[in-house]
Amino acid sequence: MKKISVSLVLLSVLILGCKETNKSQIVQTAALPGNEAVTENSELKIIPISHATTVLEWDDIVIYVDPVGGAEAFSSQKDPDLILITDIHGDHFNLETLQGLNTMKSKIVVPQAVANKMSDEFVPQLDILNNGDTKERFDIDIKAIPMYNLREEALKFHEKGRGNGYVLTKEGQSLYFSGDTEDIPEMRALENIDKAFICMNLPYTMTEESAASAVLQFKPKQVYPYHYRGRPDVSDVAKFKKIVNNGNQDIEVVQLDWYPNEDY
Repeated sequence: MKKISVSLVLLSVLILGCKETNKSQIVQTAALPGNEAVTENSELKIIPISHATTVLEWDDIVIYVDPVGGAEAFSSQKDPDLILITDIHGDHFNLETLQGLNTMKSKIVVPQAVANKMSDEFVPQLDILNNGDTKERFDIDIKAIPMYNLREEALKFHEKGRGNGYVLTKEGQSLYFSGDTEDIPEMRALENIDKAFICMNLPYTMTEESAASAVLQFKPKQVYPYHYRGRPDVSDVAKFKKIVNNGNQDIEVVQLDWYPNEDY
């Protein structure tokens, strides 16, 4: 696990080659004059699990994003307060994984299509958000962002309105998880995003070029390529980084290891 702690400025680290099971990035921030995106006494820890599956520790709140892979994938993690699920596909939603976790204190945010596949035991914990809906949980504002395909040959994978990306905002800092999407207008229109987690894998989502073009449009402070294993090829994250930085050197591309058991 890799940690970075700083007192006055927001920093990030490029993590390459480390193949530990739980690699993470920890960021401490403090207020700077005129910069509302940097918050005082706030700690954010980002733990990539695999592919789209992520654990966040944001101050004292633990968030699981798209928890799959069985309960054993989370054996070294704290129990979740908040669970976000983006879509019905097996790399985002797995009922058996949820049933194996300790979710007694958890709220689970899902689109309606996922709610339809939930077992009755989880119904009291669900917050069902449609695209554009918002909900506040644990002092975090959650907004459901559309995620869908644009290419004719890919429309069958993700139809508009079924799944959610999410923007999480707390104390002036905003995180965006794209879910499975192409470079849709709703993503390009995002504003004031501090950390953007952007997918890029074919044939299901988008190319490195499309992902970079969208990022250059909405200008997050940092972008984390994730969900980049496709079929059969793995997206070229170095190529994505080069396109982004050639277009805007102020956008920091941070690569964590989302595939700890693979060479890429």
